[in-house]
Amino acid sequence: MSTAELEHAKTSAGLPPHPERATMEGRNKVLGFWLFLGAETVLFACLFGTYLALKGSTLDGPTTQELYKIPMVAAATIILLTSSLTSVLGVLGLHQNNYKKLMFWFGVTVLLGAAFLGLEIYEFVEYVHEGHTFTSSAFGSAFYTLVGTHGAHVLFGITWITALMIQARRRGINLDTAPKFFVASLYWHFVDVVWVFIFTVVYLMGKVG
Repeated sequence: MSTAELEHAKTSAGLPPHPERATMEGRNKVLGFWLFLGAETVLFACLFGTYLALKGSTLDGPTTQELYKIPMVAAATIILLTSSLTSVLGVLGLHQNNYKKLMFWFGVTVLLGAAFLGLEIYEFVEYVHEGHTFTSSAFGSAFYTLVGTHGAHVLFGITWITALMIQARRRGINLDTAPKFFVASLYWHFVDVVWVFIFTVVYLMGKVG
């Protein structure tokens, strides 16, 4: 099959409007993933509770008001929220059975996620230079555990979506790959929502004391 014929097969498979729910397996994947996100919500709730209980235990180290740099964190927030929009556009390409649109917007999502991680790593390096490390205080341990766990989720999401894009290049959009892209998008939205809470509870509330 020529490249042109392969591209046509990828974009003209005649899938239903919502291919992620077209089969029982696809519907089960979506339902099971919602249950997984429920468990993830409990995990982050515990981490938030621990952080709020320990954020004042600085052991004479830098306080939240002295430490946090809101402009940089706000830029990272805008980048991550934009990536949520691009993942929506990717799912729209999925529903339109448009291979190029799906691949382009999920590719942009991956790049924005990588940019967010780059800013977060830079932030952590800056904090370490100011004496705020994982072992410097209970506040440091709680902060890096919460924000670092979220960063690990972003890294996993980037890896997951990249792997799906590689699979889609080989197999196109079909009733097997469509639910995988859809649940990956759900995961990415969850990661973004968690960050909104981190930005509000950790950074904004921390800055005002």
